[in-house]
Amino acid sequence: MKLLTIKDLELAGKKVFIRCDFNVPLDEYGNITDDRRIRAALQTIRYCLDHECAIILASHMGRPKGEFNEKYSLKPVAKRLQALLHHDVVLAKDVVGPDATAKARDLKEGEILLLENVRFEPGETKNDMELAKRFASMAEYYVNDAFGVSHRAHASVEAITHFFDSRHKGAGFLLQKEIKYFHKLLKKPTRPFMAIVGGSKVSGKLEALVNLLPKVDKMVIGGAMAFTFWKARGYEVGKSLVEDDLLEDARHIMDEAKRLGVKFYLPVDFVVAPEFKEDAPVKYVTFQEIPEEWIGLDIGLSSTRLFREALGDCQTILWNGPMGVYEMDKFARGSFKLANYVAESYATKIIGGGDTADLIQRVGVDDEMTFISTGGGASLELMEGKNLPGIAALQVEGSEDE
Repeated sequence: MKLLTIKDLELAGKKVFIRCDFNVPLDEYGNITDDRRIRAALQTIRYCLDHECAIILASHMGRPKGEFNEKYSLKPVAKRLQALLHHDVVLAKDVVGPDATAKARDLKEGEILLLENVRFEPGETKNDMELAKRFASMAEYYVNDAFGVSHRAHASVEAITHFFDSRHKGAGFLLQKEIKYFHKLLKKPTRPFMAIVGGSKVSGKLEALVNLLPKVDKMVIGGAMAFTFWKARGYEVGKSLVEDDLLEDARHIMDEAKRLGVKFYLPVDFVVAPEFKEDAPVKYVTFQEIPEEWIGLDIGLSSTRLFREALGDCQTILWNGPMGVYEMDKFARGSFKLANYVAESYATKIIGGGDTADLIQRVGVDDEMTFISTGGGASLELMEGKNLPGIAALQVEGSEDE
């Protein structure tokens, strides 16, 4: 299948509807605390400005449950966009109501209109065709640059594409980059290829693990996921998080890794505490010595050294999921150390969005990574080998782009 892209479109001087992902975090005063997703969309927006397009931007923020909520307004986004682009950005008062419709109709070449939060409309998350038709009526071309929601069949992501033929829709530069690094990386990685998979639950990453195993040379498991694997091997893990219903799956993954010749790494020591609190006492123990009433909350120093050694000869590293509860300082050391070790590597380093991207930013090694995804859930589904609705809608028969 061939992916339709923005460069395939003859959009000079036309009205273009761009679905972006401006779902950025705000502080208690409504100020943006991390504008990476806004910055990631600038290349596509500037390309359209250079082609003298009239630009309509659409995005969601948070989960307003289908009704207007000032807390989720895109006002802060409009303000930041204007500052980054050095160009006027007009915010509509609604999504497809009288104000947005009138402003979209009167939009001139070189002007930018930002619609209000698309999730203020209940039909957005229901992939409603009538809402999608109203979105589509605003423009002559559709561009999806919102990788972070491309795993969702929503009105402004999937349904809208049915109202544009293959000559009038395409992927923006960010979406193309995400597909290149995830989809194609998994097809032709430079070896040795290591996957680092962390997080709290095996259930959330099970399909990704199964799909990755035949493709990698090394696999590192971290975070609370590791306790399910150690228990599957017959060890006691205290009160650490374990998914007992997945012990057989964990055993199968380890057996499969052995069969395929994949080097499989689990943490060999942990930071444990009787409860998850900032002032809780901690112990540093091996995987064999976790006290009965204690919880594992981070990997230990021996584990980070083991993983650093494993990283040594890798040419490609894919990392999705932290090694511990990094949001609390006393349980962040393992994740932070591993982030620095990955940063020191000369490999191609792909970070799978979500918590891992946040972790990398906290450590301050963003610039050392080859690519940091803007979508945690979407990147995970690509790792699972799925074709995402927002991407499938932009594919046509033909040879795949190299």
